[in-house]
Amino acid sequence: MNSIKERMINGLFKENPTFILMLGMCPTLAVTTSAINGIGMGLSTTVVLALSNLLISLLRNVIPDRVRMPAFIVVVASFVTMVQFLVQGFVPSLYSALGIYIPLIVVNCIILGRAESYASKNPPVPSLFDGIGMGLGFTMSITAIGLVREILGAGQAFGIQILPLADASAGKVGYTPITIFVLAPGAFFILALLVSTMNVVRTKAEEKGRPLPPAQGCLADGCAGCGFAASCTGKSQVALTESFEKKVNAASEKKEAAPAKKEAPAKEEKADAAEKPVEEKAAVAEEKAVEETVVEAEEKKEGEE
Repeated sequence: MNSIKERMINGLFKENPTFILMLGMCPTLAVTTSAINGIGMGLSTTVVLALSNLLISLLRNVIPDRVRMPAFIVVVASFVTMVQFLVQGFVPSLYSALGIYIPLIVVNCIILGRAESYASKNPPVPSLFDGIGMGLGFTMSITAIGLVREILGAGQAFGIQILPLADASAGKVGYTPITIFVLAPGAFFILALLVSTMNVVRTKAEEKGRPLPPAQGCLADGCAGCGFAASCTGKSQVALTESFEKKVNAASEKKEAAPAKKEAPAKEEKADAAEKPVEEKAAVAEEKAVEETVVEAEEKKEGEE
């Protein structure tokens, strides 16, 4: 569970923060007007996630439980400030495009959630790669949303015109941008489309008897030790694992049920044939017992007379 490969796969696919956990919706919807903005926001969040997870894991036995959330916010805010200055100094165009959303990384629920549920309870190296995996999963998700919105809304990809635009005045035939996709409603449409696609993939896998493994972010000892237990609507890792095992068992039983149904009528016929002689013998024995009882009653009556 704590291997580097597992932590990376967990953040990219099994527990993708955008498409699976539905976290960080504010920057996801606000800055994904283009793929470049998505990459910039995603990589900035990845750096903060990885470094904050590493430092919080190193200090997990030092920070008192009563002040852990304020301490986490201070750690995250320090790294966010560093990233903000670096982006502002070296990529001013990206800084202008992202605007207020870089400082708002401080309160991003992905970062605080991983700090509370994983980094504060696990060693530094797995925590570091957990942050990298979750950050890359977030980057992949918002870049995909930004790319689709950019292509549909402007005919571009990463700022490069890939679809020739139509020009009515010059009589030129080409692509007419669907401008709603670079506006706020377009973010909701594309997010819904990609999330539904992910759900279809998971459903198809379950129907084929190969359900995707559950997310690994919850605590193995249940929800009692989690700081988000009061507000969380999810299940503990134990419950998720049990649910996953039930799905696998149900799929295997479904496959075995088909030939079993064909064999059932033949077995029933054999059982009926075997039961008939037994039933006939029981009926004969019962008749004999009744006759003997009648005879004994008559003899007793004659003796009394």
